[in-house]
Amino acid sequence: MSTSRRQVLARTGAAGAAVAFSGALSELFTGTAAAQATGGRAGYGPLVPDPDGLLDLPKGFRYKVLSREGDQLRSGEGKVPSNFDGMAAFAGERRGHGHGHGRGRTWLVRNHENRMDSRVPVPTVEGLTYDPEAEGGCTVLEVDGDNDVLTERVGIAGTSTNCAGGPSLWGTWLTCEETEFRAGEEGYTKDHGFIFEVGFDRRRPTSVEPLKAMGRFQHEAVAFDPRTGVVYETEDAFDKPFGLFYRFLPDKPKGGYGSLHAGGRLEAMRVPGVPDLSAVTETGSSFDGVEWVEVPDPLAAQTPIRLQDFGKGGITHAQKLEGCYWGGSCVYFVSSYARSAEGSQGDHYGQIWRYDPRRRRLTLVIVFGPDTDVQLPGEEPDNICLAPNGGLMVCEDGAGAQHVYGLTRKGTVYPMARGAQNIGTPEEPEWGEFAGVTFAPDGRTMYVNCYTPGTTFAVTGPWKH
Repeated sequence: MSTSRRQVLARTGAAGAAVAFSGALSELFTGTAAAQATGGRAGYGPLVPDPDGLLDLPKGFRYKVLSREGDQLRSGEGKVPSNFDGMAAFAGERRGHGHGHGRGRTWLVRNHENRMDSRVPVPTVEGLTYDPEAEGGCTVLEVDGDNDVLTERVGIAGTSTNCAGGPSLWGTWLTCEETEFRAGEEGYTKDHGFIFEVGFDRRRPTSVEPLKAMGRFQHEAVAFDPRTGVVYETEDAFDKPFGLFYRFLPDKPKGGYGSLHAGGRLEAMRVPGVPDLSAVTETGSSFDGVEWVEVPDPLAAQTPIRLQDFGKGGITHAQKLEGCYWGGSCVYFVSSYARSAEGSQGDHYGQIWRYDPRRRRLTLVIVFGPDTDVQLPGEEPDNICLAPNGGLMVCEDGAGAQHVYGLTRKGTVYPMARGAQNIGTPEEPEWGEFAGVTFAPDGRTMYVNCYTPGTTFAVTGPWKH
């Protein structure tokens, strides 16, 4: 077990807003294409208050509101649903004339984490609805090179608690249900807790049939190994027994659109001697010989997966496993927080883990929180993505003011955006979390959601490439 430590504190100038972490940021970018870019910069300067009270950005940056909950969908299918969450950007067709001045178009696929009490449900659409009583799903936006919205419609409806997901290797979106309700519970007519494949053109249409072999549990995010086609999955369970980290071995690896319906084997990660990842506190801690144990019942017909019998040695749990992405030759995943008062073996305000499948090695790369001198519940990292300047963008999901933070390869933390929409009161202000941060394929635009009130922003400016 080796340990390397680095401590960084970045303050935004907003009262009570700070990020602290320990770890070597450069580890996150080893072997990635982004690592060859001119990363390692110190950010873009202080945030400038937005006179319109929506989004504070550094000087020189500007935003455009693409979509707001409660507005009419351009398709005429109903209103824009609430609870904007995970999102991905895909390259669309390039047009030589008209909108966008010849720059490529972009598809945005956006989750709506609606339960049965949502403010604005996802409209049910014939052929795109799984369970007509469920209120979650996805919407799809098409924007041109100037970030003008051309189309906006329902991508899938009748799902529940669509939190995050991830892009497939063939240009579709896998949307994940963060729930385990069965048919007959809470008014649902079908079982929930699945992954669905959402497309946005005629060649790759949405399928309302769940990818059952990938498991029924409180899904959060997925990431593909581009070499093998193996899919990694996180489980966001905040109460005991906490969630697991999974891998899915498709019967048709890298098989293209629809191939995940052919089935495969679902396995859960076991780190020998580590029943709870929160017990690991030293960044750089590495564990070789990671094991993968086949899930006894992926459909959880009688028992939730995290409660099933994995035999001698048990299984490794972690509280609030959330963001997940592939970088270089490794998969990275986030534990948003752990609290001993809720049953975890340790306390932290965020961990980022790296798993190297070739070496079967798991490494704790970054720790946010208590052991880094600052203890702020607002430090909890959630969605995470690679930025075009060779760093990361991390969405904050905690108390107090909410931010998108940038993390450079040289270990600098900087504020990129701050939510300015107060959903509380003047006496007790509250701000909606950020989610779904992603970049346009050409790197010119950062797209990000405000969860409440549901808002999708397109942020442009002097990005460093």
